Amino acid sequence: MGRFLTRLIDAQARWARPFGDFNHRWLSALFRPLGPLKDFLHGRWLGHPLHPAATDIPIGILGMVIVFDLIGQPVAADVSLVAGIVFMVASALAGFADYADTDGTARVRATVHATLMVGALLLYGLSLVLRAGEPVDRTVPFVLSVMAFLILTAGAYVGGDVVYALGNMVSRHAFRGAGTKWLPLDLDAAVELPENTPVKAKLGINTLVLVRRGTTLHALHDTCAHAGGPLSGGTVVDDCIECPWHGSRFDLATGHARRGPTVYDQPRYEVRMGESGWEARRAAD
Repeated sequence: MGRFLTRLIDAQARWARPFGDFNHRWLSALFRPLGPLKDFLHGRWLGHPLHPAATDIPIGILGMVIVFDLIGQPVAADVSLVAGIVFMVASALAGFADYADTDGTARVRATVHATLMVGALLLYGLSLVLRAGEPVDRTVPFVLSVMAFLILTAGAYVGGDVVYALGNMVSRHAFRGAGTKWLPLDLDAAVELPENTPVKAKLGINTLVLVRRGTTLHALHDTCAHAGGPLSGGTVVDDCIECPWHGSRFDLATGHARRGPTVYDQPRYEVRMGESGWEARRAAD
């Protein structure tokens, strides 16, 4: 069943890919001057992506609309519908912020997810309009709510696939061990690193980005926590290093996220000069 649904979703790429690219352009232009608002919608203040945390609220409320209609509580159903629409719109704003920094297959499936959700929202809006007239027969508004909830459920399935199957907005370091052992750093001790310039270096199976600032050598993991971009290909901005893919910024001294779309901190490493050259290890959080 799961493979069939995946093939069904991927079959939408013919229209979802160009539509997603179009949406990416206008959303990027919209959010570009709204950095603090975009960070808020990503959930950087929460330390967790806001959109998936917010989606359960409207789904639960809108499920109760059907229950209240079935047990003959029209006022409760209508109030729940209004609340569900409000929370659905709020959740969609957070989703669009994430969507603006989504690429590849994840963007295609996110486009299918967003299209289904907008379709459900329109049906819910039509149901609300029909309910506002206080009709004696509420069959049509009820049927519209049921149809909208089915579409909403399908959209939630696709959205879950974007996160759980493709790892969108998942920390790239979630399963990386802390490590406490000093390991040799592939860095020529005789060569002085250029100041404020990212340099890539190997530490065992890991790749680090090094930035020298005066006599201090800062080291972070090279893979951006947001989407896996190479920080060594980025730039130093103030006291941060900026990812070249989506512009996430991490404090060089602490690894803390300073600007989204990342909501996760970057692993930081300690560096020292050992007996046989440079050594490094994962710093304690």
